[in-house]
Amino acid sequence: MPVQKPPDAPSGKTATVPQSKSPERKPWKKKTPVEVFLEQTEKLRKEIAEAEEEIKQKRLQLKKFEEARKIFESA
Repeated sequence: MPVQKPPDAPSGKTATVPQSKSPERKPWKKKTPVEVFLEQTEKLRKEIAEAEEEIKQKRLQLKKFEEARKIFESA
């Protein structure tokens, strides 16, 4: 059975944080209330489109299950 080495105790030195690939973040730009409103509107449109697609897939699956049910009931 191999013996595990205990973790090293902290030596009091601070660890350096690796820098990301982009050295600087782009400057923050304050949005106007109109920009915030338009972004929220677009976000809701995307969410609704995703939900509609999900419902479409579920209806298709339900249709397949109903067809299979008819086959089982007729047998």
